[in-house]
Amino acid sequence: MSNSGTLIYFCGKMGAGKSTESKKISVVRNAVLISEDEWLSKLYPDQITSFEDYIKFSGQLRPLIKAHVQSILRAGSSVVMDFPANTKKQREWFKLLSLEAKSESELIYLKVSNELCLQQIAQRRVEQPSRAAFDTEEMFNQVTKFFEEPIESEVKKLVVVVKNV
Repeated sequence: MSNSGTLIYFCGKMGAGKSTESKKISVVRNAVLISEDEWLSKLYPDQITSFEDYIKFSGQLRPLIKAHVQSILRAGSSVVMDFPANTKKQREWFKLLSLEAKSESELIYLKVSNELCLQQIAQRRVEQPSRAAFDTEEMFNQVTKFFEEPIESEVKKLVVVVKNV
């Protein structure tokens, strides 16, 4: 596996700071950053208006992204994926992606209080008005219902970062 890059991916509730951390980590590790939000906004502009829309379009994106990421990993570069790994099923997808590419992987879990997540979502609405309709407390509550905290046995390497108000 030494010739392959490392796959770095994130778990954390909506508003936990996954995108911010992924940008920082990609710079620090000189890794390719791939952002789900960027791809979705470019491929499906103005088409994601509900959680159901997000699930649909995200599912269509994954097969394309998988092959792309595996090619980068096999070429020896590391990849930081700003995609949620917030359920066991999502984490299985990342694990399989990494195994098939014969690469190392690392899950970074941003364990952030609901209160801080909601504060950061409110700030994001101010900084990115285009996301205001989707980035709401109601959406946070809906999405959080599906959140499953990761456990060490699920992944090869788990890094936990705790942040509270």
